[in-house]
This record gives sequence, C-alpha cells and structure tokens, in this order.
Amino acid sequence: MKKTLLSIFLLMAVTVFAQVQTVTYSISPTAFEDTTPITITINGSSVNETSWGIAATHALYLWSWSFDVNDTNQSDSPSNGSWTASNEAAKFTYNAGTDTYTKTFTPSVYFARNGIGRIGFLVKAKDGTGDKKSQDIIVEVGSFQASLTSPAENSTTIIASGANFNITATNTNGAASYILKSNGATINTNTSTSGYSYTHTNITNNQSYELIITQGATTIVKKFSVVVNPNTVSQAMPTGLVDGINYNSSDATKATLVLDAPLKDFVYVAGSFNNWQPTSAYAMKKDPVSGKFWLELTGLVSGVNNTYQYWVVDATPLANSPAMVKTADPYSTLVLSPYDDAGIPASKYPNMPAYPGGQNFEVTVLKTGQSPYNWQVTNFVKPEKEKLVVYEVLVRDFDAARNYQSLIDKIDYFKNLKINAIELMPVMEFEGNESWGYNTSFHMALDKFYGTSDKLKELIDVCHQNGIAVILDVALNHAFGRNPMVRMWMNDPDGDGFGSPTAENPYFNTAATHTYSVGEDFNHQSLKTQNYVERVVKQWIEEYKIDGFRWDLTKGFTQACTASDENCTNAYQQDRVDILKKYADYSWSLDPTHYTIFEHLGTDAEEKEWADYRVTEAPSKGIMMWGKMTNPYNQLSMGYSSDSNISRMTSASRGFTANRLMGYAESHDEERLMYKNVQYGATNGTYNVKTLNTALSRMSAIGAVSLLVPGPKMIWHFGELGMDDSIFTCNNGTVNDDSGTISGDCKLDTKPQPQWTENWLGDSNRNKIYNDWAKMITLKTVEPVFLGTPTMINANSLTVNIKITNSSLAATQLKDVVILANFEITAQNLVPNFQYTGTWYNLMDSTTLNVADVAAPINLAPGEYRIYGNKQANLAIENFEKGNLISLYPNPVADYFTLSFAASKVEIYAITGQLVKSFKTSSNVDFQFQVNDLTTGLYLVKAYNEENKVQVVKFIKK
Repeated sequence: MKKTLLSIFLLMAVTVFAQVQTVTYSISPTAFEDTTPITITINGSSVNETSWGIAATHALYLWSWSFDVNDTNQSDSPSNGSWTASNEAAKFTYNAGTDTYTKTFTPSVYFARNGIGRIGFLVKAKDGTGDKKSQDIIVEVGSFQASLTSPAENSTTIIASGANFNITATNTNGAASYILKSNGATINTNTSTSGYSYTHTNITNNQSYELIITQGATTIVKKFSVVVNPNTVSQAMPTGLVDGINYNSSDATKATLVLDAPLKDFVYVAGSFNNWQPTSAYAMKKDPVSGKFWLELTGLVSGVNNTYQYWVVDATPLANSPAMVKTADPYSTLVLSPYDDAGIPASKYPNMPAYPGGQNFEVTVLKTGQSPYNWQVTNFVKPEKEKLVVYEVLVRDFDAARNYQSLIDKIDYFKNLKINAIELMPVMEFEGNESWGYNTSFHMALDKFYGTSDKLKELIDVCHQNGIAVILDVALNHAFGRNPMVRMWMNDPDGDGFGSPTAENPYFNTAATHTYSVGEDFNHQSLKTQNYVERVVKQWIEEYKIDGFRWDLTKGFTQACTASDENCTNAYQQDRVDILKKYADYSWSLDPTHYTIFEHLGTDAEEKEWADYRVTEAPSKGIMMWGKMTNPYNQLSMGYSSDSNISRMTSASRGFTANRLMGYAESHDEERLMYKNVQYGATNGTYNVKTLNTALSRMSAIGAVSLLVPGPKMIWHFGELGMDDSIFTCNNGTVNDDSGTISGDCKLDTKPQPQWTENWLGDSNRNKIYNDWAKMITLKTVEPVFLGTPTMINANSLTVNIKITNSSLAATQLKDVVILANFEITAQNLVPNFQYTGTWYNLMDSTTLNVADVAAPINLAPGEYRIYGNKQANLAIENFEKGNLISLYPNPVADYFTLSFAASKVEIYAITGQLVKSFKTSSNVDFQFQVNDLTTGLYLVKAYNEENKVQVVKFIKK
C-alpha cells in the first residue's frame, strides 16, 4: 500500500504495517478518463466495521494516489490528510438502505493533476493504524486498457540459468503496438489487436523488463523482472569482517560487504558500480561456518559516492512473502531515501548525494578514502553523574532553522544557563522529516534532515570544548517498516514492498511482547538482535564520541508478556533486567564513564537493580533512571495541594543506593507546566496564577525545589524561559488536546518559536527564570554540599522545606542548605527548622540572616523561595567561570602567578571549597602571587577590585 510517512509518539500503541482486509468494490463507469466523474462503491458487509471502530459512525475514508501515464510519477491525493487523521474531504457517504459506502469525484480534480494513467486506493478508518485498512486497489484510467497476464506486474521471477521466460499481455480498444525492453535494450516489437506473447530464451543474466504498449497518444508501461539463481558459491569469509561495509584500510579501491540473511537462498549486490544490473560477478558468496553472505567490491574510486542495495532472494518464500526484497544495508551509516530527501534543503545538507534514478526504497552510500573528522577535543572528561543537569532538545523545535548549526550558534545560551549535558531526541535515520525521531528505520545512520555527519560531530566537539556532555536518545525497542531487517522477512500480501515480520524473522516478534507496541517489536533474546544493538552502541560511541544514551521505552525489552497484559509488562521481568544490564556492560566496556539512562517509568524493584548495578566500581557505574515528576511539580506551580508530593524526586525514596534518579518536572512527553498554570492555575481574586507574569514568577521556585535536589536532573527545552505553548499546539497555531488519543492531538506537530521571535531573553519576567536557574545549576554542579543527603519536610504540601547536608564536609565549608518555597496563593509563615543557630547566607544574593531560633518563622510571599546555606557559596558566585574577563599567567602554575588586572584582594580556594590562601595587594598589576606551598591540584582564584567587584578564574598547581 502507499504509505504515509508518520511521526510516531514513543508510546503510541500501533503497528503501522499490519494485515490488510480484503473489501469488495465496484467503480462506475468501468472505463473512464481522468476528466470523467466516477463513483467508487464499497460493499459494507466486506468491511469489518466493529474492529475498525466505525460500527456506530460508519466513518469510512478513501486513501488514494495516482500515477502518470508512464507509471513514473506517483503522488498522493491532497485530500488524504494524515494516516492517523484522514481529511473529511476523503470521507465516504454511507447508504444504510443498501449497506454500501459511495464516493464520487473527478480524478483530475481530486488528484489535482492531468495525464493520469492509473489510480490506486484503499479504504480505512479515520485513524488507519493497526488493522483498520483494506487491500491496495489499482485501477486503469482511459478507454484504452492493457493487462499483463504473465507474469504479474511488478513481480520478480526466479529462474535457473539458461531457462526460458514467457510474457503475455492483452489490450482493449483495437490495435496496439508492443515494445519489449530488457535491461534497457529492445528485444522484441509487435502490433496486435487483442494481445501479446513472447518467449525470451536461454536467459543467463538478470533481466529488468519493460513492456511498452501504445495506442494513439496513450502509452502504458508494464514492469517486471527475472533473477537468475547464481548457485551461490560457498567460500570462507576473510577474518575480521563485520556485518555491513568493511573498508580496506590499505586499498581505497576495495570494500567488502557482509550480510547476515539466514534462510535466504542467494543475494546479489546492485549498485552504481554495476549500473544497477548485477551479473553473476556480483552474486554474494556464502561463508560455510557463519552462513553469512559476503562480497569484495573492487575498482572503486577513492572519495566517490557509490550507492547500492542487496537483492535478497528466497526461492520458496512463505505465503504472502516476497521472493525477492531489494533493500539497503541494515548496517548503513548513510542512506538515501526516495521518500524524504527531496524535502531536505541544501542549506541543511550541502552536496547531498543524489538518489539513483529508476530505483525504489532506500539505498546505502559507500565511499572509500573518507577523511576522518578532526576532533579538537579528544580527552573530554564527563561531568559526574550526580552533578548532571541535562537539557533535553528536539533539534526540529529548538530553532526555526531546525539543524545542528542552530545549536552550535547558540552554544552561549547553554553555557550561560550552566547546564553540563545536552540530550538530543533521536537523530538516527527516521521515516519522514517532520518527526520526533522515535520511528527509526536505520539505527546506525544519521538522519540527514538536521545536517551532515560532520556537522553533528562539530556540535559534539563544540559542546565538549565548553564542558558539556552530549547524550543521545535511542529507540532500540522497535524499528519501523523501512528497516531492512523487517523487510527481508515480512508478510507483504499487497506486494508494495512493506509489511510486518514473519515467523521466520530472526530479529523481530510477529506481535509485541509488551503493552506499549510501537512499530515492529525487536526480540532482544535473539543473539542477532543483541549483536545489532551492540553494533549500534559502538557506532555512536566510537564514531561520534557520544557520552551517553537515553534508552527509550525499556519496558518493551521483555519477551515474557503479551500486547494485552499490562500487569505483566509493569511487573518485574528477569529477562528484561538481564538484557539491559548486558547492554549497559557493553557500553561501559567501550567507555567506562558512559552514561546509561533508562526511560522505564516502572516499578522500583527493577529500577533499583539497575540503579545500583556496579556503583561500587571505579569509576562508579550505575544506570540512571528517568524520574517523571511532572504532575506533583505542576500541582505546586498551579497552587494545588492535592497530588503535590515531590518526595519521589530523591533517589533514596525509590530505594536506590546511589544518586541515579534523573528527576524532571518537564519532558517532551508531558504537558508544559506553564501552559497548565495559565489555563488552570489557582486564584483568590487578588493573586491569580492564570495571569501570565504571576505564573512565570512561580517558576524560579520550581527550579529551587527540583534542580537542587541531589542527583542528576533534566530540563525540557525552554522550560527555563517559562514556555507556555501547549505540547498539543498544532501547525496552524491552534491547540487540540481534548481527544485523549494520539490521533489528531497535534502533539507531534512542529512547534512555533516564540522564545526567539519574541526575544524572551529580553523579557524580564522570563529572563529571571533563566538567570535564577543558571545560578541554581551553578550551585548544584560546583558546590559539594549538593552531593549530600536531602530531607524533605512537608513534601506533600504547598509550603516546601528541603534540607541538604553533606556530612563529609568540614564545618568551615558550605555543608548545610535549607530550601524554602511557598506555592500557596497567599503569603505564608514557613518554619525553616535550620540545622543550627548562627549566621546563614542566602545563596542567591549573599545576604545574611542571623538565626537565634531555628524554628522562627520566615514570611514568604506566594511563589517566593529562599535558599540558605551555613556559609557563602564561594565556588558558585555570580560571575563563576567568566574567565575570559581576566587571565592568569602562567597556567599551570609552578611557584607564582600574575593577573591581567590590578586586584586589591585575592583569595584562593581548593576545589572542595576551603579558603587556602589570601593576599592583599596595593593594586599592582605586576604583583606575583606566591603559591609554591600549595599541593598539586585544581584551585579557584577569587579576585576583587577596589570597588569590591569580584571575578573568578581557575588554575592548576603543578
């Protein structure tokens, strides 16, 4: 069937390429031109209205496409809509008296084109996912009709070398001329009033046929092919080869391809290097031990892009499975698509290789003699897991340009926010261009819509230059229908080249073994799947220097459940625990400090086992768990006490030994806090959370009681600016969130960019959130107290009290913190219960509070917060690490250093926060600060001028 390119929400319970239902139909008139009004009638009794969910509404829709007279230009009807939400213009009329569905239209108008040679259509429910669609139906247009009676149109016939092949066809409306071409050359011509017959004899090479049938000004082309069984040669594969492309390190004219295709009889390699007409010289050999197919290509030209596909043949296929599948390499690192590439502008992907004309489906790009990327940072040291503040980004919606260059250009935005990691939503080759990326089809290939491979590497390199780790969101629970490993073993009853896995498929289940089915479900107990996953992990760690993976939908990694058993899916499953540990182990074998993050959102039993896994090793491992806390934090921000318990923001609350909970108040999956604030916020008549600036004023407090909780944390992009557009905002600017389903809710639509077009950084109400969160993130990432133990008092109240203590620190250090926040809509007296009396410091502005009574209440206005520490935050002062304003020489330091400005006072701190040395000078720019008595290590210099303004710079004592 003609597929729509879908952007799929990661929890969408859908199998896109499902079994088809055969419906009966008629078209009146039976012969028509494209300017003739026609009526399609569907027999209602042939539609499974109950399973399609239309028994009450009879809402049946036409999904259609058209071909030109040469059968070379195919396009969808503009009336289709999307696969999950058909347009009302495509709806049938239900006729209750006859139990039929009818639709009348004029093809040239309905398809907005002339010169139509054929139309194709199917019928479907408004949301056609699952089984809610019919078979494909193809109808000829025009009074002149021609039919290929043998073989079937678009078929591939497998023959022995030297065999004969019969071709027959019929036509209507009088005499027609026939021209038969094979591999582009004419081999027979004939004129007939009723039909055609020809036998091609002694065929020894593969043949691509075109039967060109002409009557007057109308030409109809029928295509089909023959593939000769080459009698596969059994030969040992050279050692050291892996699946996919193996480049020859010493000879750029050679490359060896390896394909693992069990149960297949033979494979050809077709490509630009053989004009897409492979002879027996391009039949792959078969290794007698592994059973893998392999072929060494020779005569390649260094630096030249080649494209290729595998022709994978099963001479005795299962029913409804194709004898031959033309597919790109499963291990492709760059693919070209006939569906998506035209929508990628040269500004995003300059000099993109051209998709080869005359081919179908994705093709793999092979290029010898490639120059490796010149990495500027080769020894990046990742931030500690406990100090991570991750910024989740969908490249498509970060900036109107929608590419990696946008993120590179705005690196200062990330630096000034002080985050230390960026998490990219999936950028692996996905279906379509407008996508969240979870509908992955090639896991080792970079999708081209956001930019080139080198541009992504440049982004990663720039991030590393600025101390920012890069984490990649990976969807390895599933793959979508263009995936070669789906297509090589598929049910394809309508013969369109797409389908769902058969029982022979060594990678995929025929039905999902969990209740969150998305696309086609990987069988992670299969050794072949495990090998594939590990190759994917290796590619992104070694080729792109990715610092960590966020594993999407880990609940789906079990084989123990069914698609209807939610209790099983959410229960502890030993196979799921074990396989995900195995994948984490493999990641750590390549990079011992690699971040492994699971989006499990399940029971604490499994999550604790992963979080505590190998944490006692050096370096400490442990799997970080996504911790969804959106609802309780949104209740706080809106001003409602019910369901506002934030205690599970801590790792200890879930039984984790180490701080491995990556808690968050917002993510790509959840509604924006600010949207709900202004839609549903509390009010008392005077104070109204629904007022935009009032709602914004509460978001700094949200940062205080979320970001500063010990352990890794995450921000969803533009939460730091109070993004108040709903995640259900549609392309046309409306909001559609009332359906309660994925279909039609606009969640996946490309979002507007008000944060840039309206200059939110210049809006004092929004900028305050950004700057306050930046200060908090600096506190979290550099002050050791925030590695301590949190205690939440009133965690289920709108008056929040969080205490953090790091007992490993000395009393002279910042070791105790009290965070107070008032989320009521009236002023409140909060009892701080300080750990002890004395002077406490507001860590956000360095003002002091003399505490004589630890229980003396502090009055906070609605939405107000305080962050108190027992000492000043010497490591996290306002101008922390703006080292470009002053310089220190030499660095590293042996005995002394000088500063580039005349400082009146200089203090030196150990990285743990202790003051270790101080100087008072006469503001002499040449003053030498002696440090020969300091031990080797990293230190912070806090330099004051005569106006008592301070700047900070680091140095290394050698």
